[in-house]
Amino acid sequence: MVDPPPDVQELAAERAARRAAKDFAAADALRDRIADRGWAVVDDPEGWRLEPIVADVVPSGPVAARDVASVLDRATTADASIHWVVEGWPQDVRRAIDSFRANAGDRDVHYVVADVTGEPAATWGDDVEVVQLEPGTGWGAARNAGLRRSRGRVVLAMDGSIEATGDVLGPLEAALADPTIGVCGPFGIVTTDLREFDSTDGPEADAIEGYCMAFRREILTTAGLFDEKFRWYRTADIEFSFRVKDRGLRAVVVPVPVERHEHRMWFQTPPADRARWSKRNFYRFLDRWRDRYDLTVAGEPPSAHEHHDHNGHDEDHDGP
Repeated sequence: MVDPPPDVQELAAERAARRAAKDFAAADALRDRIADRGWAVVDDPEGWRLEPIVADVVPSGPVAARDVASVLDRATTADASIHWVVEGWPQDVRRAIDSFRANAGDRDVHYVVADVTGEPAATWGDDVEVVQLEPGTGWGAARNAGLRRSRGRVVLAMDGSIEATGDVLGPLEAALADPTIGVCGPFGIVTTDLREFDSTDGPEADAIEGYCMAFRREILTTAGLFDEKFRWYRTADIEFSFRVKDRGLRAVVVPVPVERHEHRMWFQTPPADRARWSKRNFYRFLDRWRDRYDLTVAGEPPSAHEHHDHNGHDEDHDGP
């Protein structure tokens, strides 16, 4: 890969300083200047990096996630983009896509599947953009490869266990018309100690569970994509929600008509593996956010509560 020119690197460093100072308007202006030079700033939990802006092409055949071109710097062309990561059980995602098609109304909906299983592209339907990724691609990298293709004003990151039984997009679009809301969805969780998380009916939440997360597309460039160190899905939704809230935005529970089926990735993963991977992910979350009680609904640490390290969700929460 060609190294970015020194002046572009200087602009990126200045943008990082503006973001750290919470001067987001100046940071966004610098991001646009960098894009004019043919480079994109990619924010991640480690900081930032520069990537060349490449042609709007989805390579055919299995590719590395990093080789999937981003369209996030381009104008939106759809009302919503809805995303799934396929690591198995394609029938679940087909059911989910069919259910959203049946309830899309007159909206222009952009469906995206990031597939690491080698399932034929025709499996998903002619109206689905398929990103075929090489085997072994981690969950975070696969999720981001799909999200970089987002063309809709509103983006939904979905799990195949969720089936729409009515108009899901309407309530989420209405909620996200409020500029103070950064992420929303039907399954919210809260914590008092940043170790254990419990379900909440909201409306305010500390995080939105990854079964169904909705946000405006610009969140992906202002808060950044998912942390690709999360090769297993668990707790990635909490970490992403906290980054959105760190922008001064809210996480809000929005009831929508869905049916929640068995989350196969959880129940069909050997218990020892899922416990080990979940614990690793949760410690990664804690490494960054362990003292950020200001981002929680509670707003302050518990005064008389013994902390217990935990795997990110209470045992009742099996999902993303």
